Amino acid sequence: MKKLSILGSTGSIGTQTLDIVKNNPHEFKIVGLTANKNIELLKNQINEFKPEAVAVMDNEKADLLKEDVDITVYSRIDGIIKIAALDETDTVVNSLVGSIGVKPTVEAIRNKKNIALANKETLVTAGSIVMEEVKKNDVNLMPIDSEHSAIFQCINGENINDINKIIITASGGPFRDYTKQQLENVSVDGALNHPTWNMGNKITIDSATLMNKGFEVIEAHWLYGIGYKDIEVVTHPQSIIHSLVEFKDNSTVAQLSLPDMKMPIQYALSYPKRFELNVKKLNLTEVKNLSFEKPNFELFPCLKYAYDAGNIGGTIPAVLNAVNEVAVYAFLDNKIKFLDIPRLIKTMIEKHNVIKNPVLNEILEIDKKIKEETQKIIESKIEITN
Repeated sequence: MKKLSILGSTGSIGTQTLDIVKNNPHEFKIVGLTANKNIELLKNQINEFKPEAVAVMDNEKADLLKEDVDITVYSRIDGIIKIAALDETDTVVNSLVGSIGVKPTVEAIRNKKNIALANKETLVTAGSIVMEEVKKNDVNLMPIDSEHSAIFQCINGENINDINKIIITASGGPFRDYTKQQLENVSVDGALNHPTWNMGNKITIDSATLMNKGFEVIEAHWLYGIGYKDIEVVTHPQSIIHSLVEFKDNSTVAQLSLPDMKMPIQYALSYPKRFELNVKKLNLTEVKNLSFEKPNFELFPCLKYAYDAGNIGGTIPAVLNAVNEVAVYAFLDNKIKFLDIPRLIKTMIEKHNVIKNPVLNEILEIDKKIKEETQKIIESKIEITN
């Protein structure tokens, strides 16, 4: 039986993870849970799954929860780290959103916990440090992303040196066929209307800008040790093929399924086993079309900026992520336009002095500083023209 702590248990990935736990009671036990501020849902999860301890990021909400439950309740980022490092836990599911997920991941690894990772920012901002800690502490890091789960399944049992390239598929989001003029005035509701996936707001906007795919390129580099020139992105609107791997004999292996996040979540938790899963099966006779095209880097420059950031390395990926995080939430709050997201990223990357081999504290400090500077630009109401 695997003993789990779930960071972000009230979000989309967290609640789906708990559904999998509920359907496999002899395989998984919940030890710890964390939430941002949704203590009503967290309270229900406590009653159902009986964790040893929980943490709430919002300090006031944590105090309120303490009055209603009979277990240990921690608060703030220190509390989340405590849940990630609980003695009884052997696997930490990190489904936090944003760079807040970096430190708990590193601390969990240092405490010899296996990681099931949905928090993209961990590898985007601190990939070198995280993978070094994984190796040093002899733990497993399993990806929860559908694309990286697909890649893992395609290369499982293969020699990594036999890989020609990794091909990551992208749905293209809701604006795939838009012109730049149309993108200038898209609404928040329009950006949240994803054609194939049902995800949280932040990742849905990242999908619409293709930044989500850029993050996955950087993640793939760290997860599989593949150079950026050998990681390709193709737009695949049907979201049936989740990624592909081309080998040196020119054969290409792909993983297919209907879009449902429970598949990669469960695989990350059950590996090396496979459990039954009650999701809709893929019927190839019902698939009318599988199409692929090159992404438009000019229309969606966030993808290009991610490749550039990965190639430059050092602290640039942390800057990329920090600006994007602030800009996405500003867009969701109707404070900036959709295309201001890549404009802000370009502005902040160009003015940053790169630290080539940063330690974790330097990355976290830069993350904080860049977020503050980006917020000031947004609040100044100065037109973003890059």
